[in-house]
Amino acid sequence: MTAARKIVQNVLGSDMTDEIWTGNYHKVLPISIQDFDLSAILPAVFYMFRFGKRRGAGRFLEAFVYTAETKKTHAQRRREATVDRVASVLCKNDHFKGFEGAAERAVLGDLLLCFCLENRRNALGRTEQIRRVAPVHYMASWIDLPGSVGHLRQVPEMIVSTLANQSGESVEISGDADETPFPVGRGHERNVLLRAFRQGIELDGPLGDRTSDRFVEADESIGLDQLLMIRLARQLCRAPEKLHGKDKESISNQRPVAERASEEFSEDVRRFIRSYSDVIPRHAFLEFLESGMSLGLTTIVSSTISILFEWSEKGRIPDEENQSAIDLFVDCSNGTNRQLRMAAEQSMDEFMRRVERVPVVLMMLRLLDRGARRRRLEIPSCPSAAKWLNLLGEILRKRHSEAQAILDRLDEDSIDLVEKLKEDYPEEARILDDDEGEPNAARRMAEALVVLIGRGQMQKTLIGMIDSALLVGRPNGMASRRSVSRNDPTTGKRRRRVARSLVFTDSMLDYLAHLHVLRAKDERGFGSLSFQRFISGIRTRYGLHVDSAPPGMTISSDLLRRNRAVIERRLRDLGLLTGVNDAEAMKRLRPRFHPFEEA
Repeated sequence: MTAARKIVQNVLGSDMTDEIWTGNYHKVLPISIQDFDLSAILPAVFYMFRFGKRRGAGRFLEAFVYTAETKKTHAQRRREATVDRVASVLCKNDHFKGFEGAAERAVLGDLLLCFCLENRRNALGRTEQIRRVAPVHYMASWIDLPGSVGHLRQVPEMIVSTLANQSGESVEISGDADETPFPVGRGHERNVLLRAFRQGIELDGPLGDRTSDRFVEADESIGLDQLLMIRLARQLCRAPEKLHGKDKESISNQRPVAERASEEFSEDVRRFIRSYSDVIPRHAFLEFLESGMSLGLTTIVSSTISILFEWSEKGRIPDEENQSAIDLFVDCSNGTNRQLRMAAEQSMDEFMRRVERVPVVLMMLRLLDRGARRRRLEIPSCPSAAKWLNLLGEILRKRHSEAQAILDRLDEDSIDLVEKLKEDYPEEARILDDDEGEPNAARRMAEALVVLIGRGQMQKTLIGMIDSALLVGRPNGMASRRSVSRNDPTTGKRRRRVARSLVFTDSMLDYLAHLHVLRAKDERGFGSLSFQRFISGIRTRYGLHVDSAPPGMTISSDLLRRNRAVIERRLRDLGLLTGVNDAEAMKRLRPRFHPFEEA
């Protein structure tokens, strides 16, 4: 325990310190604010939809890294889980006859690394530790990689609760009469997502039986990557157990406070999977879906941050219809045009400067949350915490009958902390004691506690979460990052820093175009979409600007026209834009993969 935390604990008590000494506030955003691997999310989502519980321990190590040496720890065995080791076990299976030789095992290992498994830190070679399984088939849910579902930072739980759209505090097994497209614990056929990835699998037993997923050997529609995943999973004999512990096994139904972005994410995923899962080649479909997940999660995070700023200023969160993502400029040249790249970096720089205030706002919420519950002001906050946050805003702005008592208690705690901190932590003590500069005790204490915990570290973990959602530098993502050297405006000295910019990868453009040509809501089929409506649509829905400058930012009209011309050319090159002349009305988006014949 750090000295600073021990001081705070002595003044505020262990329970309160445990609650506030973190960067998370799940009633606003129900994930851990840390980096996560978006590419590893789907197998855990498959498992939770299939069984209605969080995934626990499986048999991956037992099946592929078994050893009689009892002295080896779990971590040591995990390090021995390599592609070479997995291939050595599989080649003894009757389904892999002919792979017994060294050269054949190497080929099998390369196939596994290509289609099914990924090494730690994306390392090449067959002797590196395996860190994750690829979601090429539903049976990937049988493989417990990463080793702990907690390593996924509760992102799968948030996705499941958002798509399932249930009421109550936990996600429950859906009833027979539920008409949701994402039922929980009802098998593969009724769930849109599971149905898209369950080729060759049928149920052969009770729904809750972890061995009831049976492969139909006569199915000839299975691709090589899917078959390899099925064989790999069947080596484990059964799906992992649910996570042990009553409080741990349940899937939290807490939703993001960004309700509009969450609903649009659910709608986008549902429409895209229903329309294209059977017509887009499997590898491309996975890439597009991963881009869609990145876009949806980024919009949820961006909208949440926008809501937090409004709450901090006004004490209320905007109604769902008035919620929106933060406006950002997109470099459609993908970094090849210097001026466009710099404009996109300037836009992201401004966003990142605003993000620096988020840890303080979250700390305020945690402090007021604790104070309100001590005054027995609890109201339902799950699945939506909108009313609860508005209550905390009333307290912050002193518009609630209990506000003065709660803020006075924080003021008293601040005085006690000042006495304990002023010798070893004078800066934090000064912030707490500055009631003239900041009369609100909640704001003062939040600022001081963030400095005590480590402002830089809290900002780093928050940016890590944002980078993970953006899939920075990945071929299916929507942002790039580079190291630049620029003059510091305060000191005049040159310093290196990381510059980020939003970009449209080919996968992201494909996803956006195929999604937006679908007919409204759940109507069947697709229609041609004007290029102008496409550009306007992604600006309105996701806050992504192509031919207009975000509010508060100045970009020359010439550069905006250039950006528009670049995305138009790229859409044509991808086969997504038609038009025989330069007339805007003649420029129409058409999908490369047709889910239905156009009505």
